[in-house]
Amino acid sequence: MAENRQVKERRRLARHPARAIPELVAASPGQVYSWDITKLPGPIKGKYFDAYVMIDIYSRYIVGCHVHSGESAVLAAEMMTEVFGVHGIPEVVHADRGTAMTSKTVAALLSDLEVTNSHSRPRVSNDNPYSEGWFKTLKYAPVFPERFASLGDARRFMASFVDGYNHSHRHTGIGLNTPADVHYGLAASKARDRSAVLAAARAANPQRFSTTTDPKILALPDAAWINKPLEKADATLAA
Repeated sequence: MAENRQVKERRRLARHPARAIPELVAASPGQVYSWDITKLPGPIKGKYFDAYVMIDIYSRYIVGCHVHSGESAVLAAEMMTEVFGVHGIPEVVHADRGTAMTSKTVAALLSDLEVTNSHSRPRVSNDNPYSEGWFKTLKYAPVFPERFASLGDARRFMASFVDGYNHSHRHTGIGLNTPADVHYGLAASKARDRSAVLAAARAANPQRFSTTTDPKILALPDAAWINKPLEKADATLAA
């Protein structure tokens, strides 16, 4: 059978074309937004609420968070319209391939606004790392409850959590700044304030420092990526 090439799959199987890898870059806030929907456990088993969350991938700022009793393309479009009215229209909106994400309602809205509508490859969660990473931060937080008693309870919790994350959480990926500081351009002044405080502390208590220079202030990244094209960059340098 091997000699006659008969040791193989004989059924007629669908062959799907290879999907292009989404390669996105944001060098400043307001360029690329990522969004997704996650389930929040309701009061009883099998009952869930849906949290629609949109994040700026450069600043890590949560620009939109709505909680509803179900998943709907219309509700997603309403969130986007509100977000764009407050924070401006981005260049790219990225999401996975869920029903609401690939809906005609959302596609039409983004097309009308001339926003690039980007999607993850099927069954590749790494293509939407910022949204997935934030959902893990949310659900692994000690304050995240086992269940929400009502839709109102879920909305109040998410509003409080997002406010704390945006304005109090110091993110290592953005130089230990808060997302709000980066999103609104305050990070540079905060870095100068930190340097001044460290210099004053060294002058007052030099024995507490093991080096002759002030501790390094973490800098902001030059850019935030979804699937950084390393191979293309290396090929360009080699040429």
